[in-house]
Amino acid sequence: MLTEQQLARLNWEKTDGMMPAIVQHRVSGEVLMHGYMTREALEATLQSGHVTFYSRTKQRLWTKGESSGHFLQARSLTPDCDNDTLLILADPIGPTCHLGTSSCFSPAAPEWTFLWQLEQLLAARKTADPQSSYTARLYASGTKRIAQKVGEEGVETALAATVRDREELTNEASDLLYHLMVLLQDQDLDLSAIIANLRQRHG
Repeated sequence: MLTEQQLARLNWEKTDGMMPAIVQHRVSGEVLMHGYMTREALEATLQSGHVTFYSRTKQRLWTKGESSGHFLQARSLTPDCDNDTLLILADPIGPTCHLGTSSCFSPAAPEWTFLWQLEQLLAARKTADPQSSYTARLYASGTKRIAQKVGEEGVETALAATVRDREELTNEASDLLYHLMVLLQDQDLDLSAIIANLRQRHG
């Protein structure tokens, strides 16, 4: 997660041994929480894979989720340009905040976070009662029907663009993206796989 060179450059003296650490959702980009790390907390995080802070109120190391089970699985740690703050990309297990929200900063979230939230909702609807929602009925109708809807919405999106109807284009593009995300879920794919493929092509 951190190279030996990065570890050696961390400026603990500047932070009086208590380095600020910002935790961000690895996929959605949502800022989940902020805490402080000592050298021992950082070592515990690197060893266990669970984000661990130094609790100033408890006066001890504190692993997020140690009582609730809502751990933050650290995927990468990156120091800032001054080597006195850490950015942690993590996969949360359950809500991060003790109030039951995904972030301690809720409801503030990047706009792109909504796509990840929508993707999670669409994934949950795969096993839902077809009578409960349009999405569940789509899954029940089968891959061929879902693919047909993607084709229909693609054509309608293109037609809206050709007549330069911005409102209709926005609506049709929304329909297209929604049905495409349903199709991806139907095929056990998600937007992360598409992003990874685009990154590879870009490189």
